[in-house]
Amino acid sequence: MNLNPSPKPMLDAAQALPTRILVVEDDAKIADMLTNYLQAQGFATDWCADGLQALAHLQAPAGVSAPALVLLDLMLPGLDGLAVCTQVRQFSAVPIIMVTARVDEIDRLLGLETGADDYICKPFSPREVVARVKALLRRSQGALASSAMTSRWVVNEGAQQIAWQGQALSLTPVEYRLLRLLLSRPDQVFGRVRLLDHLHEDFRDVSDRAIDSHVKNLRRKLKQAGASDSIGSVYGVGYRFDSA
Repeated sequence: MNLNPSPKPMLDAAQALPTRILVVEDDAKIADMLTNYLQAQGFATDWCADGLQALAHLQAPAGVSAPALVLLDLMLPGLDGLAVCTQVRQFSAVPIIMVTARVDEIDRLLGLETGADDYICKPFSPREVVARVKALLRRSQGALASSAMTSRWVVNEGAQQIAWQGQALSLTPVEYRLLRLLLSRPDQVFGRVRLLDHLHEDFRDVSDRAIDSHVKNLRRKLKQAGASDSIGSVYGVGYRFDSA
């Protein structure tokens, strides 16, 4: 794997933002420019030169190198950006910004429908990319940060982990995405179909009752951790995360 790690930056704790960025770009000059600008802003960076390397990096066991955000080029050797994004969304909700020289509208829509969170076109200003990165990180953390429950719940987006009162929960990727979505909107009711669309972004044909099995397993793990009354049922509709 072609990685270019940098030392972990020291950020103001008040920012409370994950700081490691994965740059997936086959053009070494562009990758070098992006990593330099990101590092100058206090971010740590890793670099993958093709889609297969990026997928392997993102599937590696969570640790200090887990990215908080991915800058993903569309045109990549091995596996293009759309294919990478589609596969990543099967196991991770890490924020993704697509970077491409293809500017027609269908590519923009396809990139976002595949699971990308934002889209930027070449040629671009490195400062604009850094600004987009910071904005997306703020958005991805904002819903949880604004919740009064953050003293009890901690979501580590980069490591794909959720902790209750300091105790890390042993969650499958699907359970992680389910709990993270419920946590992001306390007391809001989510229908089964919407939950399934969030959990399986390849639009596979799955019964909406499958969500009941995921919730059952998640409730069992929450009960083991001492948070058994967190997920409420709304008869005939779906589920919500109870903040009380």
